[in-house]
Amino acid sequence: MDTSKSYLSKVVKEMPDSGIKDFFDIANTMEGALSLGVGEPDFDTPWHIRDEGIYSLEKGRTFYTSNAGLKELKIEICNYLKRRFDVEYDYNKEVMVTVGGSEAIDIALRAMLNPGDEVLIPQPSYVSYTPCTVLADGVPVTIQLEEKDKFRLTKEKLLEKITPKTKVLILPFPNNPTGSIMEPEDLAEIAKICIEKDLFVISDEIYSELTYKGQHCTIAAFPGMKERTVLINGFSKSYAMTGWRLGYACAPELILKQMLKIHQFAIMCAPTTSQYAAVEALKNGDKDVAEMRSAYDQRRRYLVKALRDMGFDCYEPQGAFYVFPSIKKFGMTSDEFALKLLEEEKVAVVPGTAFGDCGEGYLRISYAYSLNDLKRALERMERFVKRHLNDAK
Repeated sequence: MDTSKSYLSKVVKEMPDSGIKDFFDIANTMEGALSLGVGEPDFDTPWHIRDEGIYSLEKGRTFYTSNAGLKELKIEICNYLKRRFDVEYDYNKEVMVTVGGSEAIDIALRAMLNPGDEVLIPQPSYVSYTPCTVLADGVPVTIQLEEKDKFRLTKEKLLEKITPKTKVLILPFPNNPTGSIMEPEDLAEIAKICIEKDLFVISDEIYSELTYKGQHCTIAAFPGMKERTVLINGFSKSYAMTGWRLGYACAPELILKQMLKIHQFAIMCAPTTSQYAAVEALKNGDKDVAEMRSAYDQRRRYLVKALRDMGFDCYEPQGAFYVFPSIKKFGMTSDEFALKLLEEEKVAVVPGTAFGDCGEGYLRISYAYSLNDLKRALERMERFVKRHLNDAK
């Protein structure tokens, strides 16, 4: 190999690793550590969904599906979106099945961006939006979400960041890591601006079934927005199907054709077994989702109260399965707090900075764990807080 020649992409080489990955590389090597950091349901995939996957294998359904996905699954996706969120799509022209929601985010950006196009990314938010924008030759522009606004995107913050180069707004609600949601009146204001400023929206709604203050509302359902929205969702969070790696995108035919072009060359199709299981999830999984949502809600209320009783300033999340408490009063950075908590009490949480610089001063704590595990971890956290809160004073 010619050592004077670089075989690596400069863009990829300069891209930082995920802050979540770096931190949990440490946690995973520590004996006796309790994790409150993983963004993955602790429930098993419901048995009737697993059974459908097993049945598809027994029947020898191990072939490729069409690039866009099984017809039966695309029809059920359309039925689900109409039933739950009152938005209608043509299964044949406006829906495609992807390898998780993450692939849908990636190919949507690659299908729409030209070099120099700006993408508005509200933060704190999911770690993939910025790198996917950069890899698609776009320019990420951060919109800082604030606790005083309940971590919602306001029309004022949106208007501040729009320039002639702005093409896409990513709408990450219900939000990871803050647990914030956008209510219909919030979305109405954002929709009006998007139409006036001719912005396209990528709406990542992977946590749409996990809301605790009324039903989720999609921006695609607002007048004039379906034709300028890529709606992304999936099965990982709602149906506890993370390892099945299945998501979907719904978009205007013009956009979806280009997304499908990238998908067919890079992926071919989503896993066939997972697609058959997903048909069963959408047809008969509403009860399972409701039961998991009820369990998460119980844990959410327990965790928020426990953190507040310890002395944390803690916004009450209304979606997903995370809380995002402030640690500013402790006189430590987010990274310092999380690392000390892991070293001293063997409890793993995620520094807020893993989700953007504006996450400084916060932690992400997941409640996708049993109440017993939460109680054990919180006992350790309380010892840590008592020591360090006194030091900060």
